[in-house]
Amino acid sequence: MGEMQRLTIDGKNYVLLSEDDYEDLIDGLRADVIMARVSAGEETWPHELVKELSETDSRIRTYRQYRGMTMMELAKAAGISQPHLSDIETGKKTGSVDALKRIATALRVDLDDLVPLRDSD
Repeated sequence: MGEMQRLTIDGKNYVLLSEDDYEDLIDGLRADVIMARVSAGEETWPHELVKELSETDSRIRTYRQYRGMTMMELAKAAGISQPHLSDIETGKKTGSVDALKRIATALRVDLDDLVPLRDSD
């Protein structure tokens, strides 16, 4: 950290930092918050999974494989048939909101994680 100046203006104490030092301080605070969430058990995602999720045609399949589940295991955990899951996973069917919620729960992800972001036209 570089030079720091202490100032008093109108009876209030201030600290003057360079912009780089200020940004380093903010980055450190944000990192502390993130590490506290990780320490509390929040799951993190490896870079390879995040990259695959941005490129895949089936987020359900990607998460299922990441969790080490077979299609049959996921179908059973979600309470749907394996053929129905296959149709959803391959994009032949969209799946009801209820079925997608159950799949998301079985995969331990948010429902929003199963739906890729669309570009705004």
